[in-house]
Parts: sequence; C-alpha cells; structure tokens
Amino acid sequence: MQTSQRGMDLIKEFEGRELEAYPDPGTGGDPWTIGYGHTGSDVYPGLTITQEKAEQLLSEDLKYFEKGILGCISVPLNQNQFDALVSFAYNLGVGALAESTLARLLNEGNYQAAADQFERWVNAGDEPMPGLVSRRHVEKELFLST
Repeated sequence: MQTSQRGMDLIKEFEGRELEAYPDPGTGGDPWTIGYGHTGSDVYPGLTITQEKAEQLLSEDLKYFEKGILGCISVPLNQNQFDALVSFAYNLGVGALAESTLARLLNEGNYQAAADQFERWVNAGDEPMPGLVSRRHVEKELFLST
C-alpha cells in the first residue's frame, strides 16, 4: 500500500512546511528538522531547501513509514486506516507504533479498540499538547472512516 493524497495532505497540515532547518523545540538542537517534518543527518543548522525538495523529502520519508506499517501490522487495512497509521508513525516513529497497545489490539483484529488508542498519544512531557490532541482526533476519525 501507499499513502494516498488525503494521507499526505493530513501529514502536511500537521507537520507544517519549513524551508529553513529549525531545532527541536524541546531540546533547542537535535534533531534539526526541515520541509514537512524531515529529520536526519542530512539536516543541519542553516540548511535551506526549495518547495520541490520538501516534496521530494516527504515522498522519500513516506516510503520508509509505509514499509514500517506493513512490517508491524498483520491485519487487512483499508486506505483510510493505512493513511491514519502512516500519519501516526510519521509523527511518533515506527518503533513507537510497533511496540504500542494500538498495534497489538489492531493485530488482534480489534479495530475499534485500536482506534481508541490514538487519543492516548497526545502528551508532550506530562501535559496534553493541543496540536497533538487535534492530530490524534483527525487520525482516529480517518482510521474509522470507510
């Protein structure tokens, strides 16, 4: 499976687009981020990119997350469920998803209980972060839609 345009638009909406590298808000440094939430050793202070490059990085990053979803989820998914999981993993990491109760419940075939887990992943530190609350709500709704 591949992320649909709807899934890409969701990621773009919540990640935002920055054409100049910026530090992690929590650390003031690593990981540096650019484009639509792209991080890695290729991102460093002072780096600037074009809109075209931001789109290219997103496309390349999505391949990694798509492969990760297919590697840790063993039940059938519709396109909306897949897109919601890619957005979730894009934000939190494939490892976090793979080790989560959400993935365990989903792999047991309990789609509703898995969907209810999205809303548990909203904290930054010990406090709910409004942007994450909104993102998880949208991801859950997408996951449950047909």
